[in-house]
Amino acid sequence: MKFSNGCWLNKDGIVRYSPQEVYSSKIEEKLLTLYAPCNKINHRGDTLGGPVITYKISSPMKNILRIRAYHYMGVQNKSPKFEIYEDNNFRPEIIENDEIITVKSGDLKVNINKEYFSMEFFNGDKYLTKSANRSSSYYKEEGEEFLNSGSVGTFMRDQLALSVGEAVYGLGERFTPFVKNGQSIDIWNEDGGTSTEQSYKNIPFYITNKGYGVFVNHPERVSFEVGSELVTKVQFSVPGEYLDYFIVTGDDMKEVLENYTSLTGKPALPPAWSFGLWLTTSFTTNYDEKTVTEFVDGMAERDIPLHVFHFDCFWMKGFNWCNFEWDNEVFPDPKGMLERLKAKGLKICVWINPYIAQESSLFEEGVENGYFIKKTNGDVWQWDMWQPGMAIVDFTNPEACKWYADKLRALMDMGVDCFKTDFGERIPHECMYHDGSDPVKMHNYYTQMYNKVVFDVIKEVKGENEAVLFARSATAGGQQFPVHWGGDCTSEYESMAESLRGGLSLCLSGFGFWSHDIGGFESTSTPDVYKRWAAFGLLSSHSRLHGSTSYRVPWLYDEEACDVVKFFTNLKCSIMPYLFKTANDAATKGIPTMRAMILENQNDPACRYLDKQYMLGDSILVAPIFNEEGIAEYYLPQGTWTNFITGEKYEGGKWITEKHGYLSIPMMVKENSIVPVGANNQIPDYDFGKDVTLEVFELLNGKEASAQVLNKDSEVVLTATALRTENTIEFNVEANDAYSIVLRGINEISNVEGASFELSDKGIKLIPNGNVTKIVCNM
Repeated sequence: MKFSNGCWLNKDGIVRYSPQEVYSSKIEEKLLTLYAPCNKINHRGDTLGGPVITYKISSPMKNILRIRAYHYMGVQNKSPKFEIYEDNNFRPEIIENDEIITVKSGDLKVNINKEYFSMEFFNGDKYLTKSANRSSSYYKEEGEEFLNSGSVGTFMRDQLALSVGEAVYGLGERFTPFVKNGQSIDIWNEDGGTSTEQSYKNIPFYITNKGYGVFVNHPERVSFEVGSELVTKVQFSVPGEYLDYFIVTGDDMKEVLENYTSLTGKPALPPAWSFGLWLTTSFTTNYDEKTVTEFVDGMAERDIPLHVFHFDCFWMKGFNWCNFEWDNEVFPDPKGMLERLKAKGLKICVWINPYIAQESSLFEEGVENGYFIKKTNGDVWQWDMWQPGMAIVDFTNPEACKWYADKLRALMDMGVDCFKTDFGERIPHECMYHDGSDPVKMHNYYTQMYNKVVFDVIKEVKGENEAVLFARSATAGGQQFPVHWGGDCTSEYESMAESLRGGLSLCLSGFGFWSHDIGGFESTSTPDVYKRWAAFGLLSSHSRLHGSTSYRVPWLYDEEACDVVKFFTNLKCSIMPYLFKTANDAATKGIPTMRAMILENQNDPACRYLDKQYMLGDSILVAPIFNEEGIAEYYLPQGTWTNFITGEKYEGGKWITEKHGYLSIPMMVKENSIVPVGANNQIPDYDFGKDVTLEVFELLNGKEASAQVLNKDSEVVLTATALRTENTIEFNVEANDAYSIVLRGINEISNVEGASFELSDKGIKLIPNGNVTKIVCNM
């Protein structure tokens, strides 16, 4: 929301009050309180009236500062509130002198100028940003026209300075330009597809390439002006009488995400099987058990691995969503059908949403027991969009949560493994909740309660690290309930690119896992787009073939599409030892599996705007192809890179333009990497440590490379290091099972100690002698 008219004037009818000094302060063990009047206090008569902003500055944990600014502290702060995880044992250091008050939290500190109120933030001695004098402000609308406008009438705002070349990222899954500078962004969940400024997943957190992040701790609408009202500042504002935000820092952008997700919750670790290939019925297509069986058997006949089958909306009868009952005219034996599918090695997912249609057998029960959101007059809130007369489950009511979860539990007892939690964005904000929650805040926060209920019941039934969703909507903290997918995209290259842009933005907002509809959702893609999207989709964290009005089985496109889906599914399964370790890093550190180039190359200016390529984990760069000519155009940072598929080597620090067939994609491994490759390319959940091959890429002299392999329970089963000293490479490996080492691109060595060797199609292969832990190879 913009308040100013150019650099100097406010908009007509708006008055700004900004703190002019720190009049007094109070230091407690974990809290600094400041009293900052909006006029200079030259004598005691100046204390008579006029706004005073009260600031409370604290630190919930190391390297995070919390800033709370209040005009009227007596205003009710109703639920919901984001869940914040604090280190209760941490104490910030607070130091005051005649001019400055400093609050230190680890390496992060804020210096508050007492004479003219301002706040400057530093990481050690490195300046990060500042809230300059008059940046932190309270706004009030004046005049009868504003009083009658329906507006709240008051707003709190702060502005944080941007340095030259500083780029802003994040703020959720946004399909607009990847770098947010110059954009006006409202945090307000909407169901708008992937080609507008609307977003299913609005997250009031941004991160910059200067190495800090800002989390605005408000579930309601937050308005961001990112270098748009004033080009040198990020402004954020909320209606009302207080503003609450956190400054988060770290040694680099990855550590900022690690600290932010410590504050708001780490992503859960999805089960290994969820990383395989998902196939769906599509949305409005006609299907029954015969159709589903033909799809599943068709994949098997073509030797295409398939791991999860998903039933979309019409597993239930039309006009009855949701009643959580199979349409018995189409699926007369659902339990038997699921048993037959699971006998083929499949996991089962079904579509749900939080809405109960008036035709649903559950509607009257929900009304009678008060399980639905209500209008302000006490009637059940209903509308006809999506399902006629539908009501919305009120997840602030514990009994409604139990009721809803029991329906899901019955489906899991039947054989369902997980749920696609669709919708959750079109939530009314003029209504009443069971617990009295603020309906405006609940608009964005509703999705958190919805997904948590579903995730928790799966975890309860299936066990720890066996729960997974396919969720569309989210708010801050939603990363704790993966996986999220990008929503309704079209079947064109432009939508493929905007989907990736949104996914990378979400992954810079604290989310560890992300997916999208391979081939696009709306309409039907050309075979060309389908095959290119399949390569991209199977090198994403999660991979799903899904559409709207047409099926997504590959043979409906052409036979080559079958080869492409098979090839990249085999490839993904084979690198699961690498991917699952990457997934564990997301769950333990908050570092996403799919990483924007800037996250791994923060100091490379060329990576600042890159949004059509990404790092899959620490070592693998993926550059999808977005044109029918098959031309890949991508940037390689400094160093020597190796194409994982072909073995071809490239020198980085430059752009590459090249043509690729459908069984190829730029999948580049950076130098000094060890990529563990599994012995199974058919399924994603196998014994990752058994017969694993450690593929070693372009070792640097004097710089150690390392890798770990975890099993499906996240226990370390192999640890490896490699150190090259001139022409000698020393490997130290501790492993529970047999393994081998391949020196990618090296076809000759003089001798080796501790292993035998042979020439493979990828390079020299070392086979350890028994249980040796040290292997020395001379080039």
